[in-house]
Amino acid sequence: MENIEFKLINPIDYKKDVLQLVHQLNPNKDVSFLEDTLNEVVKIPNYNCFAIFSEAKLVAISGGWTTIRMYSGKHLELDNVVVDSKIQSNGLGKYLISQIKEWALKNEYTCIGLNTYVSNSRSHKFYYKEDFSILGFHFEHKF
Repeated sequence: MENIEFKLINPIDYKKDVLQLVHQLNPNKDVSFLEDTLNEVVKIPNYNCFAIFSEAKLVAISGGWTTIRMYSGKHLELDNVVVDSKIQSNGLGKYLISQIKEWALKNEYTCIGLNTYVSNSRSHKFYYKEDFSILGFHFEHKF
């Protein structure tokens, strides 16, 4: 991969590409649901979208939410971390996470957290290699 660039983006400016990447991670979700959700997410002031471009093409993204947690302090919660499936295993995920870590340190976060699907064992192995550890279980109640 050449001409790799990390930057924060407004995902609405890259909506088609962002939705294509997020749909890869969430294939059971209807694209219209993902689009409606994206349109709401960008309205929330504590949301950031991190992006990797290769040859000016969007190839990886992650959302990031700023929270304050009693157990950790200023916390960056990553959401929908995805590298285009056609080019995975080329170091882009590692680069994305390293750039997010650097950004978080510069912005005085105390930690980074994320959820990953139980069935996504490749991601578990990846996050262990990136010095993440399992802290607990994520529970939800759907309406």
